[in-house]
Amino acid sequence: MRIDGLQYANWSEKIFRQMRDGNVDAVHVTISYHENFRETVLNFEQWNRCFEQYPDLIMKGQWARDIDEARNTGRTAIFFGFQNPAPIEDDIGLVEIVHTLGARFMQLTYNNQSLLATGCYEAEDTGITRMGKQVIKEMNRVGLVIDMSHSADRSTIEATELSQRPIAITHANLHEWAPALRNKKHDVIKAVTENGGMMGFSVYPHHLKGKSDCTLQSFCEMVAMAAEKYGVDHFGIGTDLCQDQPDSVVEWMRVGRWSKEIDYGEGSAAAPGFPPMPTWFNDNRDFGNIEAGLRDIGFNEEEVGKLIGKNWYRFFAENFTPAARD
Repeated sequence: MRIDGLQYANWSEKIFRQMRDGNVDAVHVTISYHENFRETVLNFEQWNRCFEQYPDLIMKGQWARDIDEARNTGRTAIFFGFQNPAPIEDDIGLVEIVHTLGARFMQLTYNNQSLLATGCYEAEDTGITRMGKQVIKEMNRVGLVIDMSHSADRSTIEATELSQRPIAITHANLHEWAPALRNKKHDVIKAVTENGGMMGFSVYPHHLKGKSDCTLQSFCEMVAMAAEKYGVDHFGIGTDLCQDQPDSVVEWMRVGRWSKEIDYGEGSAAAPGFPPMPTWFNDNRDFGNIEAGLRDIGFNEEEVGKLIGKNWYRFFAENFTPAARD
């Protein structure tokens, strides 16, 4: 079973076929960065047309059991998520609405301060806001997973304390291995995993040791380091694959509508676009390289299976459904 905890590709028949060639059973797809509610609904509509156009390749995923159906029918299940709480605007009632539409993950922040929490690029991390506390409670109730991939340390730790259900970091790596702003420090990972949460390891070059030149062995050594410290059951893959996207999309990701200036983020002013991918992972057909690398570093078959997909499957099964009533 192969499950990717996050992608934001320029979706096409070519990529859907590569998913099938790579035996990728499910992908969490970013459907919104800075879009408001109505704009996000248009993105849902666009995906519905994709499901109609390519029914032999992809299907909408809402529950873990949909991955079983996808596997049985030779398709990839597509699960939706937001990298920003922008789609719920300032209306807590929209949390249930977006879950009904099919959203299964929502980041409480992107890189900036939001109405809910603090992003990892802010100088001061004031933690979860008053609205954030209420939204966490509502997300727990309906089954919308809290994603803190772009959130600052205090906000992430507070989210683990406030949430009655496990939270996720869908795409990041260990800060001690590659000290990018988006990578996560020990206290953050400890808080997430001790509360039953999940973290997906990213192959986005700005999050890798050596960036585009990162070796497969180094990446897998980082996975082994995390598994030894926090337990293999809490990790998966969240590639953050942005395949075939034009460089202009980087501007939308980082800037949205909040600034007139270009925010280069973790890139350099000389190269604000997408960096080259590491040679061992260019697209969905390369998941086998990660599996082989994990075996080579010493993981057994059961552990490789968990890291490549089974841990995400269990997490989906436990956290996408509405909370049980007392």
